[in-house]
Amino acid sequence: MVKPKQEFMVSELNRLREVGLYNNIRTIQSPQGAWLIIDGSKVLNLCSNNYLGLANHPDLIFEAKKILDEFGVGPGAVRSIAGTMTLHKDLERVLSDFKGVENSLALQSGFVANQAVIPAIDADAIFTDYLNHASIIDGVRLTKAKRFIYEHNSVEDLAAKLEEGKDAEKKLIISDGVFSMDGDIAPVDEIVKVADEYNALVMIDDAHGEGVLGAHGRGIGDHFNLHNGEIDIEIGTLSKAIGVVGGFVAGSNVLIDYLQQKGRPFLFSSALTPPDVAAAIAAIKILEKDDTLVKKLWENAKYFQKALKDIGFDTGKTQTPITPIMIGEAKVASDFSKKLLQEGIFAMSIGFPTVPKGEARIRAMLSAAHEKEDLDKGIAGFEKVGKQLNII
Repeated sequence: MVKPKQEFMVSELNRLREVGLYNNIRTIQSPQGAWLIIDGSKVLNLCSNNYLGLANHPDLIFEAKKILDEFGVGPGAVRSIAGTMTLHKDLERVLSDFKGVENSLALQSGFVANQAVIPAIDADAIFTDYLNHASIIDGVRLTKAKRFIYEHNSVEDLAAKLEEGKDAEKKLIISDGVFSMDGDIAPVDEIVKVADEYNALVMIDDAHGEGVLGAHGRGIGDHFNLHNGEIDIEIGTLSKAIGVVGGFVAGSNVLIDYLQQKGRPFLFSSALTPPDVAAAIAAIKILEKDDTLVKKLWENAKYFQKALKDIGFDTGKTQTPITPIMIGEAKVASDFSKKLLQEGIFAMSIGFPTVPKGEARIRAMLSAAHEKEDLDKGIAGFEKVGKQLNII
């Protein structure tokens, strides 16, 4: 039953369906991996952020089960009162070593980490990339700072905006490290240089960099050889390449001490559960020991992307395993996704407002869990549907 005061919801849902922007959320009936069960059918998974195939790794499962007997199921409180366990401190030490920073702070998600940091910094002026993630946008909205939005990955425009806002006392530059819709990499080394000229803090969201960029997947800092605190604040996630759930902030001791006093999600929301923390620690230890999975991820990405380009698809400006297959119109992209599923390939369409109008796409996410025959099935399916819809 729809109440009269809910009619606006019905109208908007109908509009979304008409223009191909209604998100039909699929329910997964199996563990994450190269293949999934959806609606009782086995389909090739080209949607997951499970870059390294760790979400169902036996070592992570073993550690999560083992810690249940020692610490129980939940933390029972917020971190600042009675929810910080030795396990959380262990995770933060492992993260700090992995990222090569003085200290880190574990939080409930990467999205939450941005909400914890951006308002707490309380900058007078914020300089943010035009294509930054929604969690950054929402974090900025929680502040009273003057906002300067610079052209995507343009250090020249960033410098112009910094000059415009040079009189602000506290300046904060924010950028994704890897942009999740296009797969391109921010010029963080150049951002750091221009930030120093204007005495601005640099904050980089490395959600799609951990486990992907740098030696052993250490992330954006290692990718650009920035190891001496040049990146003031790094935001990370444990839910993508790490294969679990949670987020974190990495940086200096003073930053982490400050956020433990000022970060509202840290202060007012319960801590990560013990099994999640144990599994995350296990994942990071795998990465530190061996980079085989990282290398396989990149091999798979290069193979898949080259094949799609050879067929005639436009894969945009990606520099990472994130593979956008540019379609254009949202309705066509939605139809493309539906036809792929009929071929046994799960790859979702993405349209406005997640990406600009006219730039709808299928976003394929590669994983170390994929074998060559898996990728060949995906390539064949894309070619078949692409020809059916006159995309290629």
